[in-house]
Order: sequence, then structure tokens, then C-alpha cells
Amino acid sequence: MRKLVFIGVLLSGFFLKAQAYPNLDSGNELKFNIGLFLATTAVEGSYEYYLSEDTSIGGTVYFDNDATDYNGNFGIGPNFRAYFGYQPRSGFFAEAFGLYYTGEDDNLQDNLGSRNNDYSTVALGLGLGNKWVTRSQKFSLEIFGGFGRNINPEDFQDTFMYRGGLSVGFRF
Repeated sequence: MRKLVFIGVLLSGFFLKAQAYPNLDSGNELKFNIGLFLATTAVEGSYEYYLSEDTSIGGTVYFDNDATDYNGNFGIGPNFRAYFGYQPRSGFFAEAFGLYYTGEDDNLQDNLGSRNNDYSTVALGLGLGNKWVTRSQKFSLEIFGGFGRNINPEDFQDTFMYRGGLSVGFRF
């Protein structure tokens, strides 16, 4: 009888599943930067695909009605994130990003001659942030900020750029 109980306990270990981490079936996330929208009325959406529990790749697209804003009127770019913390796919993160954006110079002085005020540029940068996720792993809230350098700035354009916001997301 002891042998039967021992074999039963040994085999039951194969059928048990530890629940230290939540179910990670949803590897995609769509986000909307509500903080940027409330501050500047720019619309920014992001997509994030999780490569593992602590890394992801993604992309960002934003539109702004004011072409003279700090990061222009249109932008698109990729990013790579690494998460640090106890919970998978959440917590403190660091990211490397690229951004292609277009805009218009707001300095319209007459003594500049017949210069085109439109610009398009590419920037590379680093960012930091924190992400909180609901217990069901379906909704997220993140706050982030980043600083980058324009690779090919025009004479009238800033050498450095920044990005940041407060985003709400949905995982699927």
C-alpha cells in the first residue's frame, strides 16, 4: 500500500502547475498616450510585442495638428524595451528608440530669404519608465520619458529631442 501511495504522490507532481506568474498568453499590446493628448492634443498610439517575459519590441505613430510643436506634426519609429522587476512584462523598464518625424520651423523672419521651413529628421534615443498591469493582465498603465539626439538636424532645428507621456493599454 505504501508503494501505491508513493507512486501516486510522485505522479501527481507531473500534473500540478505552479502559479507563481500569471497567464502570459497575450503577447500583444495596443497603447494610447493619454498624457500627450491632454497636454498638446497630439494623438499617439503604440504597439508592443513581447519577445519574452522581460523584453519587447514595438512601434509608435503620432499625429499633431500643429507642425511647429516640439516634435513636429508626424512621427513614426521603433523601440526595444527591457523590463526589470518581479512581475513579467511590467515594472521598471529601459528602452532604446528611433524616431522619424516631420515638422515646420516656427521662426518666419523675413530676412531668411526663400528658405523652406519644412523639415524631416531621424533621432535615436534612450528612455525610462514604469508599467503597471491589472491582475488579469489585460489592461496596463505606464509613465515614461526619453531623450534623443537628431542625426541630421537642420540649421534652425534643435540638436536634441524628447518624448514622454502617460499611456493606457490593452493586451490581446
